[in-house]
Amino acid sequence: MATEAQDLVAPLPPNTRGLDFTQALQTRSVAPATASAATSGPVVRTERLSIYYGNFCAVREVTLDVPLCQVTAIIGPSGCGKSTLLRAMNRMNDFIDGVRVSGRLLFNGQEVYGSVFDPVELRRRVGMVFQKPNPFPKSIFKNVAWGPAVNGYRGNLAELVEESLRKAALWEEVKDKLNKSALALSGGQQQRLCIARAIAMQPEVLLMDEPCSALDPIATARIEDLIDRLKTQYTVALVTHNMQQAARLSDRTAFMLMGELVEVDATSHLFTTPRDQRTQDYITGRFG
Repeated sequence: MATEAQDLVAPLPPNTRGLDFTQALQTRSVAPATASAATSGPVVRTERLSIYYGNFCAVREVTLDVPLCQVTAIIGPSGCGKSTLLRAMNRMNDFIDGVRVSGRLLFNGQEVYGSVFDPVELRRRVGMVFQKPNPFPKSIFKNVAWGPAVNGYRGNLAELVEESLRKAALWEEVKDKLNKSALALSGGQQQRLCIARAIAMQPEVLLMDEPCSALDPIATARIEDLIDRLKTQYTVALVTHNMQQAARLSDRTAFMLMGELVEVDATSHLFTTPRDQRTQDYITGRFG
């Protein structure tokens, strides 16, 4: 267990920090996709997916694959629909009045918005980490254990909590204060606790909506290192405004603009040889 935890928190190459995205791409070391990732279909797939808030179309006919055990980054200016698209992947938009969806969204080939798929089960298998850390006003232990407990987990909860905190690179910092309030943790620790809370549900996919935007640079670096290691076990879809972060972390990047998916490609290709002029303009800072 200790060796596994150490492997999970090994840092990204230090010379990628503070570089622009082209330099980061040139220096990063990307692990090759596993055989299963290369040969299987996408874990999540949208097909001409449109999402409306009342009469306003926030996401327009987006077709996007999220491959197994890779990080897929979604970038674009504020209001382009990227967070709305991410929340659709585990039906978090269902909690917003007036939202309606057209097109298809598939999870492991099964229609998510079909009557057969239980949205509660979907959210267990597709976990989410939000922009701002949102720990429960409970102890650190209860934050991690609560979800599995209410969902009928039959194993050893203490072992599950420890394993989840280790995978989130937080165990060593909190193992002696598990009964203390989670609200006493720093912002970066709270965000890693929220990741542990999601991991404890034993999901297949982790959705992350700008998970570092409220954190300082040191905490951001730790979360980025963690995400880079988590993709060996989980499929990750990440929304970020930070293009350097997308270059450092992601295997594939999707660029959205005004609700439209402009293009999606391997990160190294999209940032260096984009096909669409709008992508080129955005990544070179001409707008956004």
